[in-house]
Amino acid sequence: MGDIKVQKSRHRMFTAELNFFGGSVDGSIPYHYVEEPPAGKLKENFKSHSQNVTIEDIRGREHGFDLDTHAFLPLQDVPTKVTPGFNDEEEIKQVYYPEIEKLILENVPGVKKAFIFDHTIRRSKPDSHRSPVFRVHIDQSIESTQQRIKLHLPDEAADLLKDRYRIINVWRPLNGPVQATPLALASGASVKPQVLTPIEHRYPTRTGQTVAVDYDPDLKWHYWSGMKNDEALLIKCSDSADVPGRGTPHSAFIDPRTPAGAPGRESIEVRVLVLG
Repeated sequence: MGDIKVQKSRHRMFTAELNFFGGSVDGSIPYHYVEEPPAGKLKENFKSHSQNVTIEDIRGREHGFDLDTHAFLPLQDVPTKVTPGFNDEEEIKQVYYPEIEKLILENVPGVKKAFIFDHTIRRSKPDSHRSPVFRVHIDQSIESTQQRIKLHLPDEAADLLKDRYRIINVWRPLNGPVQATPLALASGASVKPQVLTPIEHRYPTRTGQTVAVDYDPDLKWHYWSGMKNDEALLIKCSDSADVPGRGTPHSAFIDPRTPAGAPGRESIEVRVLVLG
């Protein structure tokens, strides 16, 4: 297996396996329980199936992508003052959240307000609460974005929903350069509405919505090889505007070129309501 270079990719195109939506097990509305399901209920009631896809490395041509077309944006030279490892939740909220808000305001055209509503740290360890997700998905639907605005900004919601609104995740590695379980992203402009299926995301007190993705050979897959700790991806989940890329399907995957013994990927994603 060849080394994965940070500065220059040796193999720009390669094939890897991704997991796609395979339908609900009984034909009912697909769902996933965030916590333990009620007695007699499955944790989730839908299947997945694997498919080989061609993935293109974007290393070296990061400036060829934008949020309105591709629904993701690679950013370099993204500093942080957070203690390495991101182990202090309070420090993340007090230090990293303002950094992310500034990043969004500087890099998303037209934005008037950025509101961070949560974050997730993923670590490839057996005892980790959250590990990389090996299933193609989009984190939020347009309906759940509207719900989030009403939930987190109730006094402003009516006015905010009259303007453009988006959810964008800010994803960065914590132990880069990333070698194992990197992130694959499909260009938003290649996504057909008919390949998207809403999934009920059932919390104890409310029901949100994520989006599952069927296999489609027309999806254009990318990844950013060897992501470093000072690099970040803006990953758009939803967009009320009629633009080519309204959201990007994404998934962790096994890179067949990963060196033996490569450390498991650790990453943080911050979820942001992007308003205006």
